[in-house]
Amino acid sequence: MSSQVKVDRKFTIEDIVNDVRSRGDAAVVEWTNLFDGTNYEKPQRAEAYGDIPTAAILAAAENVRTWHAAQRPKDIMMEVTPGVTLERRWTPLRSVGLYVPKNLVSSLIMTGIPAQVAGVNRIVVCTPPSGAAAVAAAAALLGIDEVWAIGGAQAIAAMAYGTESMAPVDKIFGPGNAAVNTAKLIVSQDVAIDLPAGPSEIVVVADDGVDETLVEQEMAAQMEHGPDSRGFIVRVGNDLEAALLEVEKYAAEHVFLLGEKAESLAPRIRNAGSVFVGKYSPVPAGDYATGGNHVLPTGGWSKSTGGLGLESFMKTVTVQRVTKEGLEKLAPTIEALAELEGLPNHKATARRD
Repeated sequence: MSSQVKVDRKFTIEDIVNDVRSRGDAAVVEWTNLFDGTNYEKPQRAEAYGDIPTAAILAAAENVRTWHAAQRPKDIMMEVTPGVTLERRWTPLRSVGLYVPKNLVSSLIMTGIPAQVAGVNRIVVCTPPSGAAAVAAAAALLGIDEVWAIGGAQAIAAMAYGTESMAPVDKIFGPGNAAVNTAKLIVSQDVAIDLPAGPSEIVVVADDGVDETLVEQEMAAQMEHGPDSRGFIVRVGNDLEAALLEVEKYAAEHVFLLGEKAESLAPRIRNAGSVFVGKYSPVPAGDYATGGNHVLPTGGWSKSTGGLGLESFMKTVTVQRVTKEGLEKLAPTIEALAELEGLPNHKATARRD
């Protein structure tokens, strides 16, 4: 995605990111006041107020928690060869930044709950000022207390580089519009991001003769995310392989399968963020309630990456232990490869008294 996405006639997203990186709080305030119509003098924490559907939020969070807890990867330790032991240990990230689009409490659940399950120490949330009260109220309900009323590219830059008010994070998560995703890709040179997630996409794969109302419902549901959302319909006639090739070509965020032939493709689809099978599996069920994560790759990224999972909020550390006898056995290999690569100091480490 180009860093030349225009935010008005004068500035690019890259300009905003660089400004926040250089001037911190002052830049965050100026861009927020410009784009969101606020009158801030300094970055503001979001205040929680108003009614939120507490039972629904807790029910969705419980399903997300259950599904992501089951994904916890196992540490591995093994003796690869006598005297050589390797360990691969999973550890949670220390801090994460969560971008939550306006009013999308479900995105807070989809990012905040896995972060908690993983054991992340510090969770920072940024969300546009309009709608921040509901997001802050939901965050308080879920036990997340650092919520900022900052949206757009300035929020991504603030989380990436830090300001006088906000310490930087180690990785940034969450869906967003074109400006947010562009900012994420820019800062990814310096801080890890999850994936470009947004604008929304759907491919509806339908047999001949299905209930067209269901096709229309699924398309309409994704289109209401915004004018840049994309939807495609693949009709399954007599050529199932052709339909599969078309689905794979789109590599979309969501794939909805409707009809016996279409549904038979579920085990074979590789390029999709999430696949929904059958009339009783609407995509919004995954957006809100099933427990599956709705932060998914868009723009063709599903060809190479999947949606968020617990491991997204963790990383591995490899520990290597070699005994004297083990090193003696490894020495010929170390020496031969070091000599081939012209690295004499590497070669010298192979023999130790």
